[in-house]
Amino acid sequence: NVLFSGLPNYAIRNLQLVQNAAARILTKTQKYDHITPILASLHWLPVQARADFKVLLLTYNALHGLAPPYLSELLIPYYTPAHPFRSLHAGLLFIPSFNKKSVGFRAFSYHAPYLWNELPLHVKEASSAEILKSKLKTHLYSLHYSLNITF
Repeated sequence: NVLFSGLPNYAIRNLQLVQNAAARILTKTQKYDHITPILASLHWLPVQARADFKVLLLTYNALHGLAPPYLSELLIPYYTPAHPFRSLHAGLLFIPSFNKKSVGFRAFSYHAPYLWNELPLHVKEASSAEILKSKLKTHLYSLHYSLNITF
């Protein structure tokens, strides 16, 4: 799943069609019924969101010493300013720049900090991987299915 994170939509499309077909088979719905409510009722994240979920879980594990060192070395905490700002405790990661957007954007050292920095603080501050999984899935679910979930 991690390999699919950051791929363009045209590359993910066929996998999403397979997931949609599986959801239709399980729920015995017609081909022309809208698939979004079906996926939401099954609590299935779209393929792209599932791939991002896996990257963010790896990022959390790397930041907390639960992943191989070669992954942890790719994640650099954002600078500590001389005068503290409110964002100091936001758990931001440094996003390196790349010359080639097509390949560089998919690199773990770029894509993981990019996704991590987009997360709300209450998700990043999870005390364990299990709590992070729950909060992260709820967050991604609410993003993709336009739900108003408050914490």
